[in-house]
Amino acid sequence: MTIPAAYAKGAMPYEPPTHTVERSLRATTGAKVIAGIDEVGRGAWAGPVTVCAAITGLRRAPEGLTDSKLLTIKRRTELATMLRTWVTGYALGHASPEEIDDLGMTAALRLAAVRALDGLPMRPDAVILDGKHDYLGAPWKVRTVIKGDRSCVAVAAASVIAKVQRDKMMAELGIDHADFGFADNAGYPSPVHKAALAEWGPTPHHRLSWAYLDALPQWRHLKKVRSWADGSVPEIEGQLGFDF
Repeated sequence: MTIPAAYAKGAMPYEPPTHTVERSLRATTGAKVIAGIDEVGRGAWAGPVTVCAAITGLRRAPEGLTDSKLLTIKRRTELATMLRTWVTGYALGHASPEEIDDLGMTAALRLAAVRALDGLPMRPDAVILDGKHDYLGAPWKVRTVIKGDRSCVAVAAASVIAKVQRDKMMAELGIDHADFGFADNAGYPSPVHKAALAEWGPTPHHRLSWAYLDALPQWRHLKKVRSWADGSVPEIEGQLGFDF
């Protein structure tokens, strides 16, 4: 099988996303305006977590639309440019590293998602959320869909827009921190990123409550520990270890 050049290395072509979930929500809840939501940056060590909310209606999906992670950088960037005018409406929300440290990832995701939803030109009657966990909750009507960024048009559109926007943000942040390679790794762990952390310590854009600092004795004193009412510190979702 020949893999289309639009797909990232190692990715196989997938069935195009549909409006099946959106049609189901319309039929069962009476919702008319439905937003798809996806996030990017959950597992990064630096930078914000970014959420995009997109409203697409029931129009046919653009050719090649799928989960942003399955696309080449070139195709993803091209799609994002086109999607920004193709969608009925979209908005981005961010939660900063400081907010992630203070609130934890689940609450930070909700904060970013609410900011995105509040930025839409119209308030959605329902939301399709990528994944199996509803981090948004009331008062929003939420339908979670595992791999929704591959199967649902609005979520796939949100996935592509969010990924391209956050990558751009990280490249800009990396201008003053060239050793960390943010333009290439977007704040995720990579050999270059890990080496820079060991040498220079975290930048102002790093999440300081995360476990990677435990493996850096000379910088461990910078780690933030959140205090909770019951005295425990819950696990931070989406962390990756500092595994050399």
